[in-house]
Amino acid sequence: MIEPADHPFVQAVKPLVDAMGAEMVAPEQARGDDVVLAWEGQDRVAVRLPHLSESLDHLLAELERRHGVPLSDLDRRTKQSVVRVLEARGAFSVRHGVETVAGALGVSRFTVYNYLNRDNAAKGAD
Repeated sequence: MIEPADHPFVQAVKPLVDAMGAEMVAPEQARGDDVVLAWEGQDRVAVRLPHLSESLDHLLAELERRHGVPLSDLDRRTKQSVVRVLEARGAFSVRHGVETVAGALGVSRFTVYNYLNRDNAAKGAD
């Protein structure tokens, strides 16, 4: 059985699990690729990690919640900031990552590549 939601350990790991777009399940329900977490010498919860494609969707949804509007409604400067965050989180290593991000931002793939190149050029100038 999964620990009660108000258990201190569950409360401690829940923000991290949520931020990853993962799911908590009972340790006895763990599959081979789940991560079982122990606390005080006992298996307490298993974390089922999302697939990479789901992770990108989760990241985009989280950024949209954080900004309070659809990502396509953001101004150019904020969209550039979103692209930097997504690059840091590895969003562009996922197959079709650029296309997915471009669609969410309401811009072309070319624009996303420009944002990435501009940011990388600025880093090189430092």
